[in-house]
Amino acid sequence: MLMNRLHMRAQTLAALCVLVPVIVAGGDHARAQGKIEVDYAISFARIPIGSAQLAADIGDEEYKITLRGRAAGVARVLASGEGEFLTDGTVRAGELVPANFSSNINSGKERLSIKMVLADGNVTELVASPMGEGRVPTSDTDRRGIVDPLTALLVSAGPSGDGMGERVCARRLPVFDGHRRYDLKLSFKREDKIKMEKGYTGPVVVCALEYQPISGHYPSEPLVKFLSSGREMEVALAPADGTHFLAPVRLSVSGALANLVIQATRFEATSPAPAGEGKPEPSPQ
Repeated sequence: MLMNRLHMRAQTLAALCVLVPVIVAGGDHARAQGKIEVDYAISFARIPIGSAQLAADIGDEEYKITLRGRAAGVARVLASGEGEFLTDGTVRAGELVPANFSSNINSGKERLSIKMVLADGNVTELVASPMGEGRVPTSDTDRRGIVDPLTALLVSAGPSGDGMGERVCARRLPVFDGHRRYDLKLSFKREDKIKMEKGYTGPVVVCALEYQPISGHYPSEPLVKFLSSGREMEVALAPADGTHFLAPVRLSVSGALANLVIQATRFEATSPAPAGEGKPEPSPQ
């Protein structure tokens, strides 16, 4: 029982950190280049309980995404600890195609690691720290036709780079992080504007979000229950200048007594300098 609780605490931290990027995946064919950096503040019931830093480097042929997060426990919902998540892959006809995903979670005395190799959306190799008993079993089918959590970050803004309409939200994402398999369903809610502390002020598209756990989770896991119990969830996506992608700048989960909010405090995009020129400057947002 103790081992199960330790695993649940570490996996709760993993879910919290990955909540930042597991929102949308690219779908349109678009050529894009650039770097995206985002800082997030995480709060529950208006109490700061964590932070995360995201960095994405997108080239014409390859991409890399890094996420680092730190959380502190609050009201049985979250667990203290820190985590690092990495993914890389190829840019194929403007779509991000993952090749490698890894995560390292440190939650007190518990350390969990995952290394996953993918080919065309199918897991071909998986090395993961063993988990305790009581999880919903994961089948081979659950490891096929999936996207990793970090690649699920960016949504294509279309070939012209100005896509901000309802189509951005019209999608269902099959996500697998090496332990858990879940679906995310998005639907258009509204268009809005946002003013950030640093880096971006302008329009965003807001999608309603539904979370459906499939396998790999503990039925009694607090965060899974919190996300899948019919709560109102929405994510706001902002365009990253210099790229043809949008990225999440706010995720909110409304509860009966309190809300979970992941809010970007810094959002900056950098375009590459043309050949022969100096270092690129951050694009004005």
